[in-house]
Amino acid sequence: EVQLVESGGGLVHAGGSLRLSCTTSGFTFSIYPMSWVRQAPGKGLEWVSDINIDGGASYTDLVKGRFTGFRDNATNTLYLQMDSLRPEDTAVYYCAFLRRYGMVYEYRGQGTQVTVSS
Repeated sequence: EVQLVESGGGLVHAGGSLRLSCTTSGFTFSIYPMSWVRQAPGKGLEWVSDINIDGGASYTDLVKGRFTGFRDNATNTLYLQMDSLRPEDTAVYYCAFLRRYGMVYEYRGQGTQVTVSS
């Protein structure tokens, strides 16, 4: 059974940092590109970052230069280091993989809440 479990969210002041983790099991983590997506209150899912199997990453312009996505294939864990956080980063953050179309993924975790206060 595929499992994706996010952790590391919380409440932080603007300008602060958080590191999210996504612990995975039930599939061969190392052969899949992984993604981080988020959902702000009252809004739809928004793509944040893709992390390729070799560790290369791409980001939405909204977080480029502030967030860093990386992975540890030895421990099957995905990470998102978030620095210089802004109130508009407030959202539930999810890890996911196997994008089918649009923002629909075959697998997505239960999410972790990130709240940034001004």
